[in-house]
This record gives sequence, C-alpha cells and structure tokens, in this order.
Amino acid sequence: MRYFPGAARPASLATLLIAATLAAGVPLAHAADGDKLKHKQHQVQGQIQQVQGDMDDASKAITKAKAELAQAQDQLASAQADYAAKQAHAADVQAQLQVASAANDQAQTALQTAQADLAQAKADVVTGQAAVDTQQQTVKDTVVELYQQGPPQLMAFNGFFHSETAADLTRKLEYADTLVTDQTSAFDQLNAAEAALRQKKDDVKAAETAADEQADVAAQELNNYEQLKQQADAAVNDALLAQNQVTLTVAARQKAQHHAQRAKKRDRAQLRHLQQQEEHIKHLIAQAAAADHSTGYVGADTGFLLAPVTGPVTSPFGYRIHPIYHYWGLHDGTDFGVSCGEAMRAAADGRVISRYWSDVYGNRLYIDVGKVNGHNLTVVYNHATSYRVSVGDHVTRGETVGYVGSTGWSTGCHLHFTVLQDGTAVDPMNYL
Repeated sequence: MRYFPGAARPASLATLLIAATLAAGVPLAHAADGDKLKHKQHQVQGQIQQVQGDMDDASKAITKAKAELAQAQDQLASAQADYAAKQAHAADVQAQLQVASAANDQAQTALQTAQADLAQAKADVVTGQAAVDTQQQTVKDTVVELYQQGPPQLMAFNGFFHSETAADLTRKLEYADTLVTDQTSAFDQLNAAEAALRQKKDDVKAAETAADEQADVAAQELNNYEQLKQQADAAVNDALLAQNQVTLTVAARQKAQHHAQRAKKRDRAQLRHLQQQEEHIKHLIAQAAAADHSTGYVGADTGFLLAPVTGPVTSPFGYRIHPIYHYWGLHDGTDFGVSCGEAMRAAADGRVISRYWSDVYGNRLYIDVGKVNGHNLTVVYNHATSYRVSVGDHVTRGETVGYVGSTGWSTGCHLHFTVLQDGTAVDPMNYL
C-alpha cells in the first residue's frame, strides 16, 4: 500500500469552510467572513449533535416501546390461551357439577325413601308388638276359662253321665269341642302374631342397614358435589381473572402501540430536521470545495486510504430498510468487527477538524485528508472508546488516533468508518 506525504496537501476542510459564506451572495475572500462561517459551522454541528442525541433517545424509546409491545403481544397470546383453557376447564367442571348435582339429588331422594321405609318398619314393629300383646292376653283368658271349667275331655265325660237326653249330650259335647277349637285358634293366632313381629323386626334391621348404606352414598355424593361446586366456583373465578388479565394485557398492548407510534412520529420528524441540517452542511462543503482551486492528490483512488483497523467487514456501506422506522435509508459507512481497545490508525495524513460525542455514533472524530482527484475527502471514526488526538492536531498515515469501542448506538465492539466526498458519504472501500 502506498504512502502519500502530506507536505504539499491543499487547504483543509476547516480552512475551506472558513472561506465559505453564511448566506448566498456574500463574498468568499474575507477572513472575517470565514471566521463567522467557522462559528456558524460549529453551531450547526452542535445542533446536529443535539438532534442526533434526541434521535438516539427517541430511538431507544421506540426500541423500548417495541420491545414492550412485543412482550405485550406475547403476554396477550399467553393470556388468551390461558383464558381459553380456563374457560374450557370451567365448562368441564360445570358439566361434572351438573352430573354430580343430579346424582346428589337422586341420592338424597333415595335416602329419604330409605328413612321413610325405616320409620314405617319401626311403626310396623310397634303395631306387631301390640298385636302380639293382645293375642297373648286372649290366650291367657282362654286358658283361664278352660281351667275354671275343667278340661274339655272331662267335660265330655261329665256331660255323658249327666245328660238327660241325647240332645243335651250332643250340646255338651259340641261346647267342649268349641272350647278346644277356641284354645287352638288362640294359640295359632298368637304364634302367627309372634312370627309377624319377628319378620317386622327383621324388616327393621334390613331397613336400618339400607338406610345406613344409603346415608353413606348420600354423604359421598354430597361431598363430591360440594367439592365440585368449590372447583366450579374456583374455575369460574380463574376464568374471570384470566379474562381480566386479557383485558389488562390488551390495554398494555394498546398503550405500548401508542407509545411506539408517538415515538416513531417524533423520531421521523426529528430525522427530517436532521436531514435538512445535514443537507445544509453538505451544501456549505460543496461551496467551499468549489472555491478551492488547488490540485491536491491526483491518481488511483484505490489504496489512497490505509485500512483504519485490521478486521473483517461486518456491515458494508449501502442502502437498506431501517429496522425500526422502516424507511429506505443509507448505512453511511463500513463496519469493521474488531475488539474494543484495538488501535485505530489514521487513514492518511490530515488534520483533525472535529471531535465530539454523539448519542448515536458515540465518540466521533473527523480528519480532513485533503483533495483527492478534485474532491475534498474527510474520514470519520465512530463508536470509539477514546481518542488520542484533538481538534487542530496534524496526524500522519498509520498513526494511532484512538481505540475501538462500542459507544453510542452500538450493540457490540466495532468501528463504523465513514468517508465523506465533498460532504457526501461514499463507499469507503473505493479508497481502501
């Protein structure tokens, strides 16, 4: 790579700007006018820096708003899915609750029936006991009467011996038979009443068992119903909370959208204002370059500039869609991927004409390297950690002028290297 000495270099860009006018029609030759132009240049640069800073703040704001919007979108999708799931769960539990309610009602009805059966069985035992008691008394009365009158067989013999006529004997024998029949019938009825009472007592035991079993079933069904009722209430409440979360998330998304839209609108307006300022600076540079009639360097463009760092190109010069504002814009330099702290070299002999902080580009350094093939050339170093040179310093090709960093609007260590040809950014690779 060739080395180009700077002794015979033409006037610097700062000198040319001093020779420019503040407004059209003002003579170019007076030093006082040049001083005024230099002052005006610094003012405009300061304004551009301020606007750039505002742009960066706004860009960070819109980046944050967009991140919040994306997060709100994700949260909304999650909240909607959660709401749908909880709605489905609530509907499922409600369906189970309806089944459990019907089962509980059926169990309660069955329990009431079993309890009624038990009560009836107990009442039947009381009735049966009364019947047995009555029949026992009848038997007692019959037995007493029999023994008072004597055994029926003796009554028959007695009637045989004491009957005056055959009819009287027949009547006495029939009476004796009736007493025997009544005695037998009383005992049979008593046995039947006692057997019925035993059956009724067995019925009571069966009814008690059935009532106890039905009570257990009813209690289980009631417990199941109450648990499902609690689950249904909780599921409905969860669904309502999930619905509220969806509403809140929609509001958060709308708020994020509003913030993003406002920030974007503000940034676009500030961007237009910055572009107007930059166009004005370019116009002044063009005027100053047109007023410079020196020859400067004449020769091949390629190789005129020394590579400012040793590292790969990670993002070339060129137009692209802005990732945030979505306008067609220019990436006005070449990005070199190098580590923070790496030395940055002067691309050619020149003079430092500006050094300042930009919220977008971080630490910036402008070096005027003179006229090349009839065009004024300026190189710009951006995102530096720090610089070793100051405004007005002369630098020589290859001299360390600063160190790579990641200041300003940067996501990683790199050098954003810009070449201005008569104030307009061009592809640096054309000169490297």
